[in-house]
Amino acid sequence: MKKTLILAVAALLCSPSFAKKETKKSEDEGYVFSVVKENPVTSVKNQNRAGTCWCYSGLGFIEAELLRMGKGTYDLSEMYIVSKTYADRAKASVRTHGDVSFSQGGSFYDVIYGMKTFGLVPEEQMRPGVMYGDTLSDHSELSALTDAMVNAVAKGKLKKLQKNKEGEMMWTKALQAVHDIYLGSCPSEFTYKGIRYTPMSFYQSLGLNADDYVSITSYTHHPFWEKFVLEIQDNWRWGQSYNIPLDDFMRVFDSAIYRGYTIAWGSDVSEPGFRLSAKRDFCVLPETDAANMRGLGSDMAHWTGMSAKAISEEAAKHPTPQRWVTQEERQEGYDNWETTDDHGMLIYGIATDQTGNEYYMVKNSWGDYNTYHGMFYASKAFVRYKTMNIVVHKDALPQDIKDKLGIK
Repeated sequence: MKKTLILAVAALLCSPSFAKKETKKSEDEGYVFSVVKENPVTSVKNQNRAGTCWCYSGLGFIEAELLRMGKGTYDLSEMYIVSKTYADRAKASVRTHGDVSFSQGGSFYDVIYGMKTFGLVPEEQMRPGVMYGDTLSDHSELSALTDAMVNAVAKGKLKKLQKNKEGEMMWTKALQAVHDIYLGSCPSEFTYKGIRYTPMSFYQSLGLNADDYVSITSYTHHPFWEKFVLEIQDNWRWGQSYNIPLDDFMRVFDSAIYRGYTIAWGSDVSEPGFRLSAKRDFCVLPETDAANMRGLGSDMAHWTGMSAKAISEEAAKHPTPQRWVTQEERQEGYDNWETTDDHGMLIYGIATDQTGNEYYMVKNSWGDYNTYHGMFYASKAFVRYKTMNIVVHKDALPQDIKDKLGIK
């Protein structure tokens, strides 16, 4: 009797109808993430109406570095670095007669260069929006004015640019006055926790070394294991990145996270898989060709005959097999402008979903906009395809990669 009952239950569990119910229940769960490794970061900020993700993510990366170094929690002023960077980009635009575009955009190198050249200041010394009675940035009106000013000089028909009696270019003084009005004046000295600093002495007091940070990427149009200038408009300072093969590139991510480091992550957010994250707390790169799913542990009977659109729609609801691109596919996406330099963020951890897909944990700069209060999960497949470049501490690299790049 007992044996008969056990056999009956086993038959029920193995029956197609029960399997379908269990599959449906799993699908209805949506995405369920389990943290594997998480490194400390500071609170989520909100860039609001300003194209300054490069600075929010770059300084978020530096703040996470200070946590890792045991220096405590700091909130560093984005607007200080933004003001200095806007001024420098305007000069570059004028010197190249507008061939270097003037815009709100920038790169992680602007933050690294900025702290080394201009220093850093605490957020309390130069807050966003304070000059126009807000707590968040809105650079729409500022850019309307400064874009016109820079273009008038860079692309105008002036024969000679005027200087004041101190020998300074008049247009740079006019531009700085507008920046001071909208962003606030950059402090030359300030008191923080009872100590008097300049921006440079404050930076030096933190124990940071800008030369410890390296940019890494992976493309085939330049030789591997060498540096090159990544050809994107917002890399207007022509910062160089080390170029390494894609599989080694992905090893850098895991090496960094497991060693306790965070990663400044530049990525393409125009990809449909990223747009899911704004509402659903994740971004993915679903495999939409059922023929490629063999060996991925998927139920071929479920996927066979489904259109790419239908598979993508399922990926918006629950985990699906992920597309693992090749080096050649990644290069093609870059060459065809399908992969673009859109957004800077901070990677700080690793997680899995309930089907075993792996993800990186990401801190964004859009405020408390989703379930995870400004954080989200990016599948490793998405990161492999859509990463433009990353910045990490050199000691986060696997030793064999450091050695091959000649990094001490």
